[in-house]
Amino acid sequence: MRTVSLAAVLVGAMILTAPPAAAGPEACTALGGVIEAGDICGVHASDPAYTMDVTFPLGYPDEQVIIDYLGQTRDGFVRVAQAPDARNLPYEMDVSAQSFASAQTRSVVLTLFQSVGGAHPTTWYKSFTFDVSQNRPVTFDMLFAPDTKPLQEIFPLVQRQLEKDTILAGSISPGDGLDPSHYQNFAVTDDAVIFFFGRGELLPSYVGETSVTLPRNEIPPLQL
Repeated sequence: MRTVSLAAVLVGAMILTAPPAAAGPEACTALGGVIEAGDICGVHASDPAYTMDVTFPLGYPDEQVIIDYLGQTRDGFVRVAQAPDARNLPYEMDVSAQSFASAQTRSVVLTLFQSVGGAHPTTWYKSFTFDVSQNRPVTFDMLFAPDTKPLQEIFPLVQRQLEKDTILAGSISPGDGLDPSHYQNFAVTDDAVIFFFGRGELLPSYVGETSVTLPRNEIPPLQL
């Protein structure tokens, strides 16, 4: 099961403006942010219709894809907040980030929170992983070695861990648990692959967002 916020729908449905290609401090400036301690870009804005706080690390090898995603998400959120029929203002958007690394990869995982006037806010993840040795982004389709069926092994591990964490036995249907679309947000370390699931993804919305860390020696070999 999955829920999608109104702003997230609009991000995918509309052609949105994005900042020009930039890197490092210029990328942060292009989003209207300032450099904070630890090479963190902070974007903070508010008006009567909304508040927005975004922080993310600079220095990711393919930084422009993060800038583009954040720019599009911001634009979609602001459009919704400033719409003539917007209710229950002000709306809120918060974005934080975590960084992960292995010998061969770098990962950034964004946690995005939106409250856009509905009964419940929405939290989801967006991850980016880059193979620095081969100079290319890594998607779920490219993550595992050829001729493997990773979800046949991953889903039981994910189900077991989420049931342990949430005490919701049997709450994930095989149709959801074996659907690759639920595994698109991940990070890679030398020892594990971490999968991130947004609010309402795999588990009921009231559980909130979740993540599962799977040791690399318990899952099919990676193509890294």
